Amino acid sequence: MPNLPHYDLFIDGAWCAGADGQIMHSTNPATGETWASFDCAAPADVDRAVAAAKRALDDPQWRDMTQTARGRLLYRLADLIEENAEQIGTAETNDSGKLLAETASQTKYVAAYYRYYAGLADKIEGAVLPIDKPNMHVFTTRKPIGVVAAIVPWNAQMFLTATKLGPALAAGCAVILKASELAPVPMLEFARLVEQAGFPKGVVSVITGDAANCAIPLTRHPDIDRIAFTGGPDTARHVIRNSAENFAVTSLELGGKSPIIVFEDASLESAVNGLIAGNFGASGQSCVAGSRGIVHRAILPELLARISERATSIIVGDPLNADTHVGPLCTLAQIETIEATLEKARSQGATIHFGGIRTPDRAGTYFQPTLVECAHPDTETLKVEMFGPVMSLLPFDTEEEAIALANDSDFGLGSGVFTENLARAHRVSDRIRSGICWVNTYRAVSPIAPFGGLNQSGYGREAGTEAILDYTRTKTTWIDTSPEPMANPFVMR
Repeated sequence: MPNLPHYDLFIDGAWCAGADGQIMHSTNPATGETWASFDCAAPADVDRAVAAAKRALDDPQWRDMTQTARGRLLYRLADLIEENAEQIGTAETNDSGKLLAETASQTKYVAAYYRYYAGLADKIEGAVLPIDKPNMHVFTTRKPIGVVAAIVPWNAQMFLTATKLGPALAAGCAVILKASELAPVPMLEFARLVEQAGFPKGVVSVITGDAANCAIPLTRHPDIDRIAFTGGPDTARHVIRNSAENFAVTSLELGGKSPIIVFEDASLESAVNGLIAGNFGASGQSCVAGSRGIVHRAILPELLARISERATSIIVGDPLNADTHVGPLCTLAQIETIEATLEKARSQGATIHFGGIRTPDRAGTYFQPTLVECAHPDTETLKVEMFGPVMSLLPFDTEEEAIALANDSDFGLGSGVFTENLARAHRVSDRIRSGICWVNTYRAVSPIAPFGGLNQSGYGREAGTEAILDYTRTKTTWIDTSPEPMANPFVMR
C-alpha cells in the first residue's frame, strides 16, 4: 500500500523507525479501509526514549530554563495547536471515527489547557517554615518529579494528552507520550507541533505500539518516576503491577458507568438534552457517558416519548460531514460487546424502544443509537461499560432510592442531577459518590476544574491547580544560621 501516509516514532527530538521494524496499519472506522501506517516501538525504542528524557532533565537547556520561559514554550505550543486544529481533527476522525465537528473543536479548545498551565508554570512556589529550632532557616521548594510515562487512549486524545502533558511540562518534567496503537495518528501529528514549538530534545517523545513491546516495557522501566494512565480497569491493574518495579507515582483515570438522575420537577428539555449528550455525544465513546439514566417513575413515559421523538432526527453517517450527529465506533469489538450486552438485557426483561442494531447498508463500524428501558437495576446494560450509543433508563420513586441506585456501581467518575429544586440539587449532588457531578448540564469540562474519579474509575486528578503539584516533589532545605560550630552530636542537651 505505497500511497498510504506513514508515521515514524518521535524520540529524542528526531523521527525514526522502530528498532524491530514492526509496522501497523490504521483502519478508518467510517469506511473499513486502511488509510495510514505507522512504526511501532520495541523495548529498545522505549529505552532510548527514557534515556533521552533523563538526559533532558540534566541538560542545562531544560534543567536551568526559568519557569517563566517554560511557560512561554507552552504558550507557543497552544498557538500551534489552535492553528492546526482542523488538520489534527481530520487525522483523529480518519483514525478513530469521531465526528470532525467534535475532534476539531476539542483540539482547538485544549489550547486553553496549555495556556492555563503556561500561566501556572511560574506560580509553583515553596515556603519558609516557622521551624521550632533556633538559628535554623528552613524552606521548601518543588522539584520536577522526573521522567513521566503518559499513556493516552484513542477516544479523546488531545484532551487527555493536555491534562497530562500541560502540567508535566510546566513543572519541568520530561515526558514519554504513549499513544494508543488503535488510532495513534493524531498524537504523531501533534508531535510535529511539539517539535515546532522548540522544546529541547528529549523533553517530549511520542511513541506507540502493542502492550508487550511498548506499554509494558515503558510502565515497568526502572527510570520512570511518574505514570499518568487513562484507560480501562483491566489494563490499569497491569499498570499498577508494573509500577511495583519502579515505584513510580501513578494516577489512573478509568472511565465508568455514570448515573444521571432526573427528578419529577426537572426541566424535561434540559434532561432530554443532558441524556442525549451523555449517551449519544461522541457516539457514546466517552469515559463520562451518562449511561445509567435514573428517572422518576411519574415522568418516565413522557421522557421516553420525547427521547424517541428526538431520535428520529439523529443523523448517523460520515463523521467528516458537518451534519452528522453520530458516527462510527472505533472498533468492531465495541459493537460485539454492545450486541452481547443487549441480548442479555432482553432476556432480563428490558425493552428496546429504538436502535439495537448495526446501521444497515453502510460500510464501517456503525451502530444505531439505542434506548433501553430497564425492568430492574441488575439489567446488564446498567452494569457493562459498552462505549457506544446506548442509553439505559431505570425508574425510581423516592430521593433515597435514586441516590442508592446512583451509588450502586463499582465506578465513580461522572454523575448528573436534573432538578429545579436548589436544596435537592445540593443535597443529592453531595451524596452521589463520584469525582464529578453536573447539575442541570452534562459533559462540561475546563482546565480550571479537576477531573477524575474514585472506586474503579481510578484515583488522582487531572486539570486544575492541584494537577501541576502532582508532577513535583517537595524538597526541604535546612540552613544553620548560627555563627557557632555545629554542636557535638554525642553531647545531648
